[in-house]
Amino acid sequence: MTLRLPQTRWHFPDPIQADPLGEGLVAVGADLAPETILAAYERGIFPWFSGNDPICWWSPEPRCVILPETFKPSKTLIRNIKKNQYTFTINQNFAAVMQACADARAHAEGTWISDDIISGYCGLHAVGLAHSIEVWESREQEKPLLVGGLYGVQLGRAFFGESMFSKRTDVSKMAFTFLMKLCAASHFPFVDCQLPNNHLMSLGAITMPRKQFLTSLKNVLLQPAPNWKLLQNHHFNGSELLTEGLFSGFIEA
Repeated sequence: MTLRLPQTRWHFPDPIQADPLGEGLVAVGADLAPETILAAYERGIFPWFSGNDPICWWSPEPRCVILPETFKPSKTLIRNIKKNQYTFTINQNFAAVMQACADARAHAEGTWISDDIISGYCGLHAVGLAHSIEVWESREQEKPLLVGGLYGVQLGRAFFGESMFSKRTDVSKMAFTFLMKLCAASHFPFVDCQLPNNHLMSLGAITMPRKQFLTSLKNVLLQPAPNWKLLQNHHFNGSELLTEGLFSGFIEA
């Protein structure tokens, strides 16, 4: 049986009408229940705030996206993946990935990934609308260690990247490569990266006018979502990550 979220009691505005000057902030308040976060994403809006600030909802101008079909890992990253030091999984431990992302942000510059944020996105994960990618390091006679990963929301044929973490050199980039290959195989036209930064731009991200992004979003939300369940019990090594047709036989329409 497919689980469904209840209807949110909050109404999110059209971002362009709410923010005609393109400053990005479109609403303040509401809550972080899974159904509320879902309603926001369907309008191209996401939560982002700090500490004890009120919940702020954003739709930036321009929007940062990356195109899976054109993504190419750097030569240095390819060499590191070929070393086969790590294995890659999807949805093996969503909550742990979120907590690791929160810890990494708190250590560096403070974090917006609060307990309420973790609870809300874990609720989306429980109904199949949020996913994590994990990077594991093998250890002799011990359980593999989670050393990197990322998480985000998937609606229709769109993926909204939220955060990533890395405890070893380049492992978050390796997780990102896994995501790009998965989204390309699933025929996603873009992955939303929300706001541009130097790290994302170095990975090949571009900016898109908000109006164009919102129009594209309406189209991809209507497309049937791929079923990634067959991936959840598989461990991929570095050599597999670099092969063509990596996800053949794993993705159901």
